[in-house]
Amino acid sequence: MGRIAGRFGRVEPRRRVRKLGLGLLSDLPRKNCWTIAEWAGEATPDGMQHLLSRAKWDADLVRDEVCDYVVEHLYDDQAVLVVDETGDVKKGTGTVGVQRQYTGTAGRIENSQVAVFLVYAGRRGHAAVDRELYVPRSWADQPDRCRAAGLGDQSAFATKPELAARMIGRFLDAGHRAPWVAGDEVYGGNPKLRATLEERGCGYVLAVARTHEVPTHAGKFRADALARKLPKRAWQKLSAGAGAKGHRFYDWAIIDLAHLGPGSHRLLIRRNRSTGELAFYRCYSPRPVSLTELVRVAGSRWRVEEFVQSGKGLAGLDEHQVRRYPSWSRWVTLAMLAHAFLAVVRAREHAEPESDGLIPLTCNEIQRLFNLLVAPPASVTARLGWSRWRRRHQARARASHYRRQAACQG
Repeated sequence: MGRIAGRFGRVEPRRRVRKLGLGLLSDLPRKNCWTIAEWAGEATPDGMQHLLSRAKWDADLVRDEVCDYVVEHLYDDQAVLVVDETGDVKKGTGTVGVQRQYTGTAGRIENSQVAVFLVYAGRRGHAAVDRELYVPRSWADQPDRCRAAGLGDQSAFATKPELAARMIGRFLDAGHRAPWVAGDEVYGGNPKLRATLEERGCGYVLAVARTHEVPTHAGKFRADALARKLPKRAWQKLSAGAGAKGHRFYDWAIIDLAHLGPGSHRLLIRRNRSTGELAFYRCYSPRPVSLTELVRVAGSRWRVEEFVQSGKGLAGLDEHQVRRYPSWSRWVTLAMLAHAFLAVVRAREHAEPESDGLIPLTCNEIQRLFNLLVAPPASVTARLGWSRWRRRHQARARASHYRRQAACQG
């Protein structure tokens, strides 16, 4: 919190953002302005809501501090930038960016809000360094709706690959370095993103569909057609990295592609050793690299899924109950900071040798122990005060609803 304190001009928001950050790291079953304000000992949620909506501070400057903090403590000269989107199911149509769209969270088309995240993944750990809200075309085509949601100049429509390119550009322009980018088919199938990364001299291993066509010295072929032509000796058993149950072994093959520009262009193919299911990756590197290195980068993509899972489960990444863009960006940025703190502490713990038959502390265990130190005591008077406040607020809401209902019927 001391690192970001300079981004707040007054002492009141500095104190309150500390309370909000600690609340995001708490073991509350639900995390929003109401529950965190009660946990922190405040009389009402007004102060927390003011911090997210009206207080004067720049969430993008805090985001830059989070990025610097993550790179400083998790630095790896072979780090991978992993990009992916995640959706939060929402009700109604007033929340910024909400529409009926596919979200992996639900596994189907739902009324949801989608954001794209950039995760820095190194050998010591991983954490998010940037975020962008996906603003659907149905929103971007309605300037008045966007202004009401606080989007301002950010209301222009941008695809998810364009948002990814924007975040990667910010990361590199800030002077940071990561030689690799990884992502799923949404990003691998976009030629503009691949061209942008090649112009920046940034290698990538991006998933593509089996129907994706690639240029070879014998002409253009679908990725799955090339896989069928490979002889048995072309496949090698390699690990895509260690998982919770040990190394994740697959069969891998690689094909050189024809390309007029500089650098090494290849198609990487992964085969499941049990089911035979295939996955395909477009690969680029400024200089030729080994198959083992490409497999390592491809196996790093799960880090963004782990961030989303732990960010939502431990730091309340998806539990914001806000409607406007400024409040969304502030909540998500502080949730990223809370998760980054856990990731950095975990990295320090894993640097120490194991002892007494114990594994190093996990992010979940770090959060539990941290709460033993920082959880504020709750008095009976404070709890009763919050009970009265909630019931008074609910009474006003009910009365307002009844008045609107009576007016409609009249």
